[in-house]
Amino acid sequence: MKMTIPVLLGLSLAAGLTPYVQAQPSPAPPKVLHIEREFIKPGKAGAIHDRSESAFVQAMARAKWPTHYIALNSMSGKSRALYLVAYDSFADWQKDIDATSKNAALSAELDRSSVNDGELISGYDEGVLYYQDEQSFHPVADLTHTRFIEITSFRLRPGHHKEWNDAVKLVIDAHKKANDSANWDMYELEYGGADEYLLLSADNGLADIDNGFAEGKKFNEALGEDGMKKLEQLAAAAIESSDSELFAINPKQSYPPDAWVKANPTFWKPAPAAKPAADAAKPAPADKK
Repeated sequence: MKMTIPVLLGLSLAAGLTPYVQAQPSPAPPKVLHIEREFIKPGKAGAIHDRSESAFVQAMARAKWPTHYIALNSMSGKSRALYLVAYDSFADWQKDIDATSKNAALSAELDRSSVNDGELISGYDEGVLYYQDEQSFHPVADLTHTRFIEITSFRLRPGHHKEWNDAVKLVIDAHKKANDSANWDMYELEYGGADEYLLLSADNGLADIDNGFAEGKKFNEALGEDGMKKLEQLAAAAIESSDSELFAINPKQSYPPDAWVKANPTFWKPAPAAKPAADAAKPAPADKK
């Protein structure tokens, strides 16, 4: 079972990867993660939203834009789509902003697409997060074969960061002792909220979540009864609320790096649906007399 506390940092995380993309590949997670969130109107998700978002993807592709992004569609909670793009620094983000503003053709296409897409959404917001290396566990940057992303948010009580840090360290130490498959990246929300952390993990398939639950016994044994009590105390002191949601990567709304597409073209660039067979086999209508 999932508990309200940083056990969420482990029991549900199987083959965790890192849900971000970059202009330039890097062996370590990027420092800055920018998330745009769209709340989709009822009946406007699926293929309708795919067609709208494809305009952004096509504009970026025509411009051969170096900054890529991935799209996540909700599988729990309110109907929404997240668009994740990352940079190695805030300075790199500014370079991307400046370059976009100087490209009149791309800017115009993005503006037109935004107006059309606005008809499908009921709300929009953004958040900017900063990577926390010491609170992450075995992060992996390659999302080539990833299909699903788990995002767990933790809103802290003001003035209780020490208890939070101690709780995360306790969880990481238990996972090291259990030698299980848990992996995650931890980001702190810097703009768009306050005292909130986002844990991001990824799964190559939903069976990875089954595996994470199955490994829960190993984690509990590694933590021990005393460790569990301590963890619960730290969590109660530090965490005001938490929420865990599941998302699916939508390749039709994503602008992935070329390396990912080349390595897994079936997923990232699926072949278009076959057209219906020609009507040649149908009998010719009888001649009118």
